[in-house]
Amino acid sequence: MGVKLTTSLTAPEKLLLGYRLTTAEILYHIPDHPDLLQTYLWQDLDLAPKFPALRGFLDFWSHNLDGKLHSVRVAHKPLVSPAEFRHANAEFRLH
Repeated sequence: MGVKLTTSLTAPEKLLLGYRLTTAEILYHIPDHPDLLQTYLWQDLDLAPKFPALRGFLDFWSHNLDGKLHSVRVAHKPLVSPAEFRHANAEFRLH
């Protein structure tokens, strides 16, 4: 039985399923001055290498915003790896 990936997952659940912190530097043409470029930084947890959240955002941008996209530069980094995640051996309570 596979895991259904939805947007209702919490951030820790996403990290354990392989989501990575993804940052995109988006260059776009300013609508009133098309010869000028503006930068927009987008950051979210996403799945490499297909980046469905980023693709969804860029699709939204191209269909709903006036600034024509020029280029997108993407960087991603896993925040949690299996070697960094372990169960606690003990629990201590202070009253």
